[in-house]
Amino acid sequence: MSDSLAILEPLGNKFRKIEVVKHLRTEELEIIKELGKKFSNNDIFFEIEGNSKLVLYLRVLDIRKFKESVNDLLRRYDLNSGDSVLSTLIANIESIGSYGIKGGKRIFVDYDKERKVSQRKSKILERGSFFYAKENSFLRNTNNISDQFLNKIIQGDSEGILKSFPSNCVDVIFTSPPYNFGLDYNRSEDGVNWNKYFDKLFSIFEECIRVLKFGGRIIVNIQPLFSDYIPSHHLISNFFIDKKLIWKGEIMWEKHNYNCKYTAWGSWKSPSNPYLKYTWEFLEIFCKGSLGKEGSKDHIDITGDEFKKWVYAKWDIAPERQMKKYGHPAMFPEELVRRTLKLFSYENDIVLDPFNGVGTTTLVAKKLGRRYIGIDVSKEYCNSAERRLMEVL
Repeated sequence: MSDSLAILEPLGNKFRKIEVVKHLRTEELEIIKELGKKFSNNDIFFEIEGNSKLVLYLRVLDIRKFKESVNDLLRRYDLNSGDSVLSTLIANIESIGSYGIKGGKRIFVDYDKERKVSQRKSKILERGSFFYAKENSFLRNTNNISDQFLNKIIQGDSEGILKSFPSNCVDVIFTSPPYNFGLDYNRSEDGVNWNKYFDKLFSIFEECIRVLKFGGRIIVNIQPLFSDYIPSHHLISNFFIDKKLIWKGEIMWEKHNYNCKYTAWGSWKSPSNPYLKYTWEFLEIFCKGSLGKEGSKDHIDITGDEFKKWVYAKWDIAPERQMKKYGHPAMFPEELVRRTLKLFSYENDIVLDPFNGVGTTTLVAKKLGRRYIGIDVSKEYCNSAERRLMEVL
């Protein structure tokens, strides 16, 4: 052990060990001593073996602050960062892909350890998880779907087309239902059109549930109909809950669409009837029969960093900017589908979009090595979807 560096003992916590075998210059020993003063030895501490090995014991670290401190000290001692043992150490720290984040610091030890709850299992049994979905009649068998439907864009009414599919044949359904199919907006009867709309929508979703495999997922991108005071995301969620699906969760898609923030206020500067504006939409996620989905680990394509970022259920994704190009008024961006499919499906899974529009879901599914089925009533939209697929090699 070098006399230039005092031995710092950990304060009873587990640490991750990082070693760098390289001769340490006198200036580097002084820098390490300075770093030892800047950071708590309950978070990190150093050891040096024979001036040729640097060992870092790492538990918690503000990596940005650490890099800034190292660079400041390298400049002070007039050392080139490129060949410094400290630069190698930083590279080794940043190569660690598994860690938690809290208060801007990376947590390298026990970050994934579940918080202990007294008598946790008995409490779960007592209160009952997803009690509303327990008494379902879903079958576990899986059926194969005909090749005539696979990797195809199909024009027609989704309800009728899905009736020709066998039960339990699709892995994931990702869709965003339009607000105008089957409706006559010129009719004046209050509520009639919306009743027809949701009746038709739920008839299609009924078929979606049937063709979904046990453990499969339905993800619906939806925005409440604020102008008509229709909480469509709640109505759709209530439908799936009534059908005994398990509510997996909800993702907020923050679009940062600030153009809509101040276009209407309702009753200006009055509590009479202020009109609320939103810059986000929702992804409602449901599972059929089980929260767990079967699949091969060899068909997982999500990275560790992607997983850590995307399980945080607020996604900042810009809106689609090419709607004029494809002639569709309400497209969602590819990134929304990419994250969803990588987080909730395996490669080679069958992905269905019963309101496929100009084919963003099927396009991303193909890019990600999933099989796909896209259905839409519009011939024009189906043609656009097929053209987009032809651009993917």
